Amino acid sequence: MSLPDVPPPPSGPVPWGKAQAHAMLADMLRIRRMEERCAQLYGEQKIRGFLHLYIGEEAVATGALRALQAEDNVVATYREHGHALLRGVGMGAIMAEMFGKQEGCSRGRGGSMHLFDRAHRFFGGNAIVGGGLPLAVGLALADKMSQRPALTACFFGEGAMAEGAFHEAANLAALWQLPVLFLCENNLYAMGTALARSEAQTDLCAKAASYGLGTVSVDGMDVVAVHTAVQQAAQQVHQGGGPLFLELRTYRFRAHSMFDPELYRDKAEVEAWKTRGPIHTYTARLKAQGLLTEDEFLALDAAAQAEVEAAVAFAEAGTWEPVADLLRDVQTPQGAGA
Repeated sequence: MSLPDVPPPPSGPVPWGKAQAHAMLADMLRIRRMEERCAQLYGEQKIRGFLHLYIGEEAVATGALRALQAEDNVVATYREHGHALLRGVGMGAIMAEMFGKQEGCSRGRGGSMHLFDRAHRFFGGNAIVGGGLPLAVGLALADKMSQRPALTACFFGEGAMAEGAFHEAANLAALWQLPVLFLCENNLYAMGTALARSEAQTDLCAKAASYGLGTVSVDGMDVVAVHTAVQQAAQQVHQGGGPLFLELRTYRFRAHSMFDPELYRDKAEVEAWKTRGPIHTYTARLKAQGLLTEDEFLALDAAAQAEVEAAVAFAEAGTWEPVADLLRDVQTPQGAGA
């Protein structure tokens, strides 16, 4: 099997001072350590159901979320743990949700794929491929009609671009000039099918441009490139420039989900992409510029791991929702069950 071309690792100067440079690294480490622990807990059957890990894609969430404003809306996919964390949802609330405890951000009812926090304007966590796209357009329409100065950032995978929801959402966002920032996390395989096997048009920017969207393709393994691109795009959308589409070319190092036997790609390909890993390539750049020492890296990593263990302890100590509350917040037809 021939392997697809793997671009060289991200390089070039990091344009930030030490504080911001470290904050970006800390966020990527927080996502990575949390998800590694989740994988372990899944093996111990403390986390049940489906679990889709973001390992390898941390530069996308980190670069993008730090470019948004507090009043902006965020809509994500079922691979959303890192997005929720960096949006401000507490790691303890995320972990408790993974455990199915009522102290979780969705009171234990959503689990891994349905993280939600209205206070942080984080509107999912959506289990259906492409399911967040119509929601994003609706949120943006509401903001435009109420003259609320905000945009809606919608994360989705390249597989969602084969769904009708993408075409409907892109069409309406462009037609009505809605403040939507479409952020496509292109990890090349959707659930388990290579892009060229499922899409006649593999140039995702061309597909988005057919609806009149402005487009940008970005190296999603480079946190600097992601942050710069999203910051510029968000500014344009905020200033009334209409919807924009960013393709963030990334790669997940783990299988689609914990149930996935991963028979659709060669292990050598995965190892080749790991040379572009967003954490170690960014760390190397910081060290080369004198912005990071090994001791500082170890301190940031230790802080991330301590936060993870505190979150696990919080989840372990959490409580199950009483059976008597099973129908709480569930609307049933009048007279049902009578």
